Amino acid sequence: MVSVKKAMVHKLPEIGVRDSKLLSRKRRDELYSSILDIADDVKIDRIAPSEINSAMKAGISLNELEAIHFAKLFDKFDREVNFLYLDSPDVIAEKFGIRVNMLSNRPTKVYGIRTKGLRGIKYTTVVAEHKADARYPVVSAASIMAKVERDRAMDQLSASLSIALGSGYPSDYHTIDAVRKNMKDKELNIHIREYWKTLGNIRQTKLFNFGNPSA
Repeated sequence: MVSVKKAMVHKLPEIGVRDSKLLSRKRRDELYSSILDIADDVKIDRIAPSEINSAMKAGISLNELEAIHFAKLFDKFDREVNFLYLDSPDVIAEKFGIRVNMLSNRPTKVYGIRTKGLRGIKYTTVVAEHKADARYPVVSAASIMAKVERDRAMDQLSASLSIALGSGYPSDYHTIDAVRKNMKDKELNIHIREYWKTLGNIRQTKLFNFGNPSA
């Protein structure tokens, strides 16, 4: 989560900040320190696979877990925030904003949702939209920072396990191949989400191949 003063927001697109998915890893790495210089504050949190596994076993969805962590990060900012822009993972964008609004300890209101506020209270307006990282530079900046941290974490994990894990995304052949070949590696398994759809697909493929040796 990145906090930027209104007067400084224009500097983000000037240095090349945009939707992180459109940037190469090298370019994201280059922008990392520049964003730190422009930002008023940056908060980054990691959700461990073990926490995701425990949450999903308890019936908490990934979207709900993400909202919990967003609210915790937002509450850590010690300065006034006028707008909180969120890239909503929910089908109904405002639903994610409402979740963060309810979980945060700070006075907030969700854009597009009519509510009665208390007089004399300064509220933060929560703006939750689909593809917000392509529309709002501050969200793009936060996404870039998160991806850089994620890439570094994957590099560290690959080095510690001596396994080339790739990017960790299901679209990455190196990631899928590494998981397929090392499914019985206990050290690797603690870093994999039990409810990861891709893992289920890999297991299903292994069962299919077992039943069809020629496959």
